[in-house]
Amino acid sequence: TLLLLIAAMPLAPHKQRHWWEKYYPAVSLGMGGAMAFFYLWRIPAGTGEVLHTLRDYLSFISLISSLYVVAGGIHLQVRGRATPLVNVVFLALGALLANVIGTTGASMVLIRPWLRLNKHWAAPRHVVVFIFLVSNIGGALTPIGDPPLFLGYLQGVPFFWLAGEVIVPWVGTVAAILAVFYYFDRRAFQDLPKKLERNLEAGGGSWRCDGVGNVLLLMVLVAAVFLPEAWFPVREVAMLGLAFFSWRSTPREIHRKNAFTFGPVKEVALLFFGIFLTMMPALTWIAARGESMRFSNPAGYYFACGSLSSVLDNAPTYLNFFQLIQSGHDGGALLLSRDLVAVSLGAVFFGAMTYIGNGPNFMVKAIAQEAGVECPTFFRYITRYSLPLLLPILAVAGLVFLA
Repeated sequence: TLLLLIAAMPLAPHKQRHWWEKYYPAVSLGMGGAMAFFYLWRIPAGTGEVLHTLRDYLSFISLISSLYVVAGGIHLQVRGRATPLVNVVFLALGALLANVIGTTGASMVLIRPWLRLNKHWAAPRHVVVFIFLVSNIGGALTPIGDPPLFLGYLQGVPFFWLAGEVIVPWVGTVAAILAVFYYFDRRAFQDLPKKLERNLEAGGGSWRCDGVGNVLLLMVLVAAVFLPEAWFPVREVAMLGLAFFSWRSTPREIHRKNAFTFGPVKEVALLFFGIFLTMMPALTWIAARGESMRFSNPAGYYFACGSLSSVLDNAPTYLNFFQLIQSGHDGGALLLSRDLVAVSLGAVFFGAMTYIGNGPNFMVKAIAQEAGVECPTFFRYITRYSLPLLLPILAVAGLVFLA
C-alpha cells in the first residue's frame, strides 16, 4: 500500500496531491509503526525482526545522509560543450567512480555538476540515465560500489573476485545503455534551436573543485563502511559526526552554489522508514520459502533476485539469495559460483528499475526536482524508461552472459 501511494499520489488531482505532500511523513511513519506494532504483538520472533530492521535502517540512513551532506560541500565547476558525446563520457566516468566511492557517493558528488552541465537542455532522460548508470549499474564491480556487494564481502567474498567475474557483462550493459542514451540525446541535440546550441558551446568558466576538504571527508566515510558490524552504533555516530563537521566547516558560498538544502534527505529518511518496516513480511516470506526458489540455471537467480530488488531494498534481498545459495553447499565453505555472480548482478542491475530499488535513486530525483529539472513520475519512470529501454538490455545481458 505504501509503495502504491508513493507511486500514485504524485499523479493525483491537485487537492489530493497537496494532501500527500503535506502528510506523507505521517503516512509513512504511521504505516511503518503499525507494521512494527503488529510484529511485536503477533509474531513470536517479531521483536528481534523489528530491532534488526531498525538497525539496518539506521545504518542505511546514517550513510545516505552523511554522504549527502559531505557531497553537498563539494562544488565541481565544469566547462565545455554539453554535447551528447560529452554526456556519454561523463556518465562512463561516473559509472567507474561508483566503484571507488559507492553509488551513493558518486551520485551525490556528480548529480549537481551533471545538471549544471546540461542546464540549458536538461530533460527527464538526463535524470533517468544518471540513475541507471551512476546510482546503480556502475557500482557492480567492487564491494564499495553497492550495499548488496558489501554484504557479500562481509560474508567472505574476496574483494576483487566479483570484478573478475562480471567485467564483461558490466562493460556490455554499460555500453548498451550509453549507446541507447546517445541515440536519443543526439536526436534531441539536432533539434535544438541555434541560439541554445551557442549557449551549450559557451560552457563558461574553468574546471575547478571547491571544498577539497570534503573530498577527504568523503574518503573517510567510504573507509568507515568497512568497519565491522560489531562497531554499531559507533560507526553510524562517526558518520553523522563527519557530516556535522562538514556542514559547520563548509563555507556557505559552496552550499549556495550547490543550492544545498536538507529537503531531499528528509524526504528519503521519512519514506524509507516506512518502506523498511513494511517490507518485513515480504523478506520473511522469501526467507521462509527460499528452498522453492532454487534454480538450475544462474539466469534464474539473476531474474528472481533482480525482480525482487526492483521493489524491495536490494541489500536484504541479496542476502537472502546469498544464504540460499550457500545453504545448498556441503561442508560450510564459501561457495563462489556462477549462481552468486547472477545474484550479485541481479541485485545491483535491477535496483535501477524503480525509484525505490536503491537508496540513491530517490535522492537523485529529489535533488533534480529542487534544481527545477523535470523528473518522470513513479509510473512514467517505469513505463517510459525502465520497462521499454532498460529491461530489454538487462534481459539480454542475463541470457547472453549467464544462461
